[in-house]
Amino acid sequence: MDYGPDRWRLYGLALRESGRAMRETMVWSASRMLFGAPVPARLIFAPQDLRTADPTIATDIYSGFFSFAGRAITTSGRSPFSFTPPSRAWGEALYGFGWLRHLRAAGTALAQANARSLVDEFVTSKLGDRRLACSTPVMARRLISFISQSPLILEGADHAFYQRFLRILGQGVRDLERRVRAGALPYDRLVAAIALCYAGLCCEGLDRTLRRATRLLDRELESQILADGGHASRNPRVLVDLLFELLPLRQMFASREVDTPQALLHAIDRMLPMVRLFRHGDGTLSHFNGMGVTAADHLATLLTYDDMRSQPIHHAPHSGYERVEAGRSLLVADVGASPPAPLSSEATASCLSFEFSSGTQRIVVNCGTPHITADAVLQASRSTVAHSTASIDDVSSCQIVAIKGNWLDRLMARHVLRRVGPVVISGPERVTVERGEREHVQSLTASHDGYKASLGLTHERRWQLAQDGARLEGEDVFWGEGAGKTREAIIRFHLAPGVRASRAQGGRVVMLILPNREAWQFSAAPAEAFVEDSIFLASSDGMRRTEQIVLAFRPSETPSVRWRFERLARTFNPGAPQAQPEPGLL
Repeated sequence: MDYGPDRWRLYGLALRESGRAMRETMVWSASRMLFGAPVPARLIFAPQDLRTADPTIATDIYSGFFSFAGRAITTSGRSPFSFTPPSRAWGEALYGFGWLRHLRAAGTALAQANARSLVDEFVTSKLGDRRLACSTPVMARRLISFISQSPLILEGADHAFYQRFLRILGQGVRDLERRVRAGALPYDRLVAAIALCYAGLCCEGLDRTLRRATRLLDRELESQILADGGHASRNPRVLVDLLFELLPLRQMFASREVDTPQALLHAIDRMLPMVRLFRHGDGTLSHFNGMGVTAADHLATLLTYDDMRSQPIHHAPHSGYERVEAGRSLLVADVGASPPAPLSSEATASCLSFEFSSGTQRIVVNCGTPHITADAVLQASRSTVAHSTASIDDVSSCQIVAIKGNWLDRLMARHVLRRVGPVVISGPERVTVERGEREHVQSLTASHDGYKASLGLTHERRWQLAQDGARLEGEDVFWGEGAGKTREAIIRFHLAPGVRASRAQGGRVVMLILPNREAWQFSAAPAEAFVEDSIFLASSDGMRRTEQIVLAFRPSETPSVRWRFERLARTFNPGAPQAQPEPGLL
């Protein structure tokens, strides 16, 4: 398999990254000669860390047990930094020092001494994967952690360590400013700006740093936080991560009596309702474009800082999402184009996928992004078939950079992967969306051109949610120049863990029993429905086996397929006769 018509996009991206690499080398070399590290005069205060802390983890760390991102290492008396990280996510967590919050929560002299020792060891020993530890987002996270947890690190420390710690902060400020000047990726620039603002506000003597960082923060928030509150990456998890840093930052500006940037205030006001758009009745977020496990306690903490107690927005045209509610039912749909390549390393081929829930019970989901797994599984989680939408011949609607093709393709792909990761190089560009309501029935219609260039087909999907939320009707259509060719369209509805599915009436009906014993009926026409195995990747306790409803048809023979989810008035009884599906869906 090769890149086909997307080859030149890959080459262009590789060429741009080569230019950025040259600029980084030149700027980095010049800045090493021209700029020294600023040394703060003193620490003024420490910002609040909003993330939940667990004091029992402090005991594990003291015992030499470091568990991050689903992987664990027992040090047996050695430095944790002397080990090769078992995964990139594990290394990012270790070198980011966010785990210091657990030591602080323990509140013991032993935890304080342990924290101070580990910080000193990391800085002085030069152990660990320095390339990973010195990446821009990890450096930014580490600087924020050091500042936020400075009461833990410095309590009981002598003057010499205090001065050494100030120099550590100054070194972090200098390195981050170098990275920004050298041409960091967009998201990296934003997190660097946030970290530099933390340093400028919490440290005396960094006024120039604060002015530069505030201007950078203004620019990046204006360009990356969209008008509807979504992030340009279209990843719901990025919104949550950013809010954990931006909310304390807003408070720091107020505490220091420094004018708060309007871009910061406006961004937070827009982002909180956008987070609510993705939120289902069970408190978790929809699984689109890199969203994995929802930390329910973290999300609840964030939403308590929503001063306006805002309601979720329902129409997010800039981010490409729609929310439709009726009765106890909720539908959230991805109706957006692929994000810009530099921000798409976690984006998925999920256009026109949706998630559907009844009260606190999920019914239809996407497979989600796994917490930690092999590259092959992670790559599969980004494919169209891992989402509740339709695909053609099991081909994804997005082309994601991977090692394949001829020798030149592979060379270019390796360069891009090393520089920016597995980004999207082509996908849906034109996505049309239309909402409506007639006789209290809400409708949503969307189409995308992700298959147009390669297969000559446009996918269109229509949803209708009844006024009481008891019935969701849909229709999938493929049209275009390629409609006459023999291809197979496959529609998948991945079911949430705990939902039991059983075929009835020769595949015309699938009965669904939710964990709370609520019964739903799925029907389709004219395609026959099959129940197949699936897997939910975004569970807090690892991957979970589940099921999916699958409809297959050939657009050359069947122009459209209609389907329906309908709540039954009683709990499903396998021995009782079931009602026939009504004809004429939609």
